[in-house]
Amino acid sequence: MSLEIKVPEVGESITEVTIASWLKSDGDYVEQDEIIAELESDKATFELPAEKAGVLKIKVQDGETVDVGTVICEIDTSASGSSDKSEKKEEKKESKSSDESKSSESSEPEKTGEVKEMIVPAVGESITEVTISSWLKEEGDFVELDEIIAEVESDKATFELPAEANGILKIVAQEGDTLEIGATICKIEVMSGAPSSSGGDAKKETKSESASAGGDSSSSDSYAAGHASPAAAKILKEKGIDPGTVKGTGVDGRITKEDAENAQKSASKTESKSEEKEEQGSAPVAGSRNQRREKMSSLRKTISKRLVSVKNETAMLTTFNEVDMKPIMDLRSKYKEQFKEKHGVGLGFMSFFTKACCQALLEWPAVNAAIDGNEMVYNDYCDISIAVSSPKGLVVPVIRNAENLDFKGIESEVVRLAKKARDGKLSIEEMQGGTFTITNGGIFGSMLSTPIINAPQSAILGMHNIVERPVAINGQVEIRPVMYVALSYDHRIIDGKESVSFLVRVKELLEDPARLMLGV
Repeated sequence: MSLEIKVPEVGESITEVTIASWLKSDGDYVEQDEIIAELESDKATFELPAEKAGVLKIKVQDGETVDVGTVICEIDTSASGSSDKSEKKEEKKESKSSDESKSSESSEPEKTGEVKEMIVPAVGESITEVTISSWLKEEGDFVELDEIIAEVESDKATFELPAEANGILKIVAQEGDTLEIGATICKIEVMSGAPSSSGGDAKKETKSESASAGGDSSSSDSYAAGHASPAAAKILKEKGIDPGTVKGTGVDGRITKEDAENAQKSASKTESKSEEKEEQGSAPVAGSRNQRREKMSSLRKTISKRLVSVKNETAMLTTFNEVDMKPIMDLRSKYKEQFKEKHGVGLGFMSFFTKACCQALLEWPAVNAAIDGNEMVYNDYCDISIAVSSPKGLVVPVIRNAENLDFKGIESEVVRLAKKARDGKLSIEEMQGGTFTITNGGIFGSMLSTPIINAPQSAILGMHNIVERPVAINGQVEIRPVMYVALSYDHRIIDGKESVSFLVRVKELLEDPARLMLGV
């Protein structure tokens, strides 16, 4: 009897899926509930389990896109398993008898019969999906309660996933997979107690022997050494690179996705050189024409969606002005050494701009407001978002109640948040909220730009580089350090008068820093 397996319904708005990969081959014997394929939609990747045991007959090949409800394979439930099946049963029996022997000889942990299913936790109000960045433990490893077993990243931050019980790890979602909040990420076969140190050493030795089979057993310290993660293995396979030639920088020498991408680059350079040598003498080569493709990270995809959404859903305009930076620069030059000696942090431009914006926001509350449905939400506080460039992309941590902080407090927060951003240690709470954003493209040499609003906020201030320009001062031409500033705003909530007046007020406060101290 043949059982038809159809594409299941995976969500209200999902009408079609793509066969990402078959994990079993045509004609293979599969067990009931065994994962046989990976399917992906425009929102997530999910696994397809076998509904019955039998011989698999594939109807739809890898890479094909089909509608929900389409038959993609059949399982011949009347067919008997192959010799592999009987071998697996014998292995299971041997393993079981071995476990029983071990438990009688030592005080190893015992199975409780409970299986703990771990799901993707809720990590923030606006976060609906996460990506498995890396597994820190292997399939079948014994894990202890609260031990960190994986790193998971969202569009805003990377966070660690602790084990929710003692037991044997069964990995469900692979590295690189994107899952929705609440989806199953792994299972733990709960066990009482923990393995003895000798048992753990024996396990390590077994893994080391397995990893070095057919070679020198001393070539790797553990099973993970030289072993590619699923995401890394896929990249290496596509590029035809032998994992044995790649040095792993992950836990215990494991080859990570980044290692695979770097190996791809070096391999491409080697191939390019050899190709150029072969072509020499036959045709002139103008230069390298290599290409490489990289999958967009979860962070980059979310940033893309949000930027397009802001452009399409807001009435965004930008107004400009210029600031004579000489008063601030003179003040910094005079007191920066004393400031750093007393407070332990440098005196930068960001504290001046933050203080000026806070004062102007309290005077023009619409610039500090947001639209929520049919209502306008006004804030009596200033949570200033600071745009920071990190290795994984642009992040925007928040300085809470900046209106109550002095220069030392603002500079300390800027340094703290910027360091955590570069190290990838920002928490979700540190990036949520924010009523107004400041971004500084000037550090990269930008003269002028139109920054995009950081939704759901209604305005963003763009700083730029400082350039000496001729300026008319009291009828005389003088050379002054000038910065152009830009305010992008949502015209649905902020009128022209408010936006221009806000930017003029910021200009006044910056060109006369004494006003920042006196609040006038």
